Amino acid sequence: MPPTSAASSSSATEAPPARPVPRDGAVTVLMRVPGALPVLTFATILVVWEFATWVFSIPSYVLPAPSRIATGFDAVSAERWFQHIWSTLRVALLGYGISILVAIPLAVALTRSEFVNRALYPILVVIQSTPIVAVAPIIIVVLGAGDAPRIVITFLIAFFPLVVSTATGMMATPRELIELSASLRAPAYREITQIRLPFAIPYIFAALKISITLAVIGAVVAEFVAADKGLGYFIQFSTSMFRLPEAWAGLSVLVLMSLTLFQSVTLAQRLLFPWSLPKKRR
Repeated sequence: MPPTSAASSSSATEAPPARPVPRDGAVTVLMRVPGALPVLTFATILVVWEFATWVFSIPSYVLPAPSRIATGFDAVSAERWFQHIWSTLRVALLGYGISILVAIPLAVALTRSEFVNRALYPILVVIQSTPIVAVAPIIIVVLGAGDAPRIVITFLIAFFPLVVSTATGMMATPRELIELSASLRAPAYREITQIRLPFAIPYIFAALKISITLAVIGAVVAEFVAADKGLGYFIQFSTSMFRLPEAWAGLSVLVLMSLTLFQSVTLAQRLLFPWSLPKKRR
């Protein structure tokens, strides 16, 4: 065999060079780790905030640095923190629970009856359109001091998204399912409990996530108007005394409370109704 033929045959039998395995970039790695990007972004904001207050010599009574805000936690005893947190959390959860008990049956009534829909829906829109800050003093005068007016204010803020979203989900049920239920002569309550409400579960939980944060806002608004305990009262009092680090510490606790409650609702949906979530989030 000629030398050229031997060389060509040997080169043909040689394995092709291995391709380099692409390495994931830092951004790709961070996106794969749950919660890594938000934590990194928040840490970056804190560093920039701390650096800006030091460079521009911003006084703490205008905008305290994160390090000064950390000292605001130590300025208040653990017992006082617990009293303020529990006062706001109790009112928020009670108002939130009542809004669920009222909103879902009301949404069912709005869906089932055209008369109820036309009679009540405009009133619900009027209630939602009225600024709650303007109505809060009137509610407190009518109901007096205590938790009752704060719970009512929280309820008024939290229940409207639940009504609208639940009714929207029930009305979006495929017509084929409703016709199949009618052909099988299923009673009305079965159509609601076994067809319409299960189909509306994603809509309901979307509203529940919104309403739980609105419930915290409602509790704080009520504390701004009349209260002697709670995170809203604590923030307002600290600001009036120019204790800005303590006020920002109270705001941090309030944000953490809202995030925790929001994630609790998300976890409840994932555990109780995993089929209602997209496949990537199950």
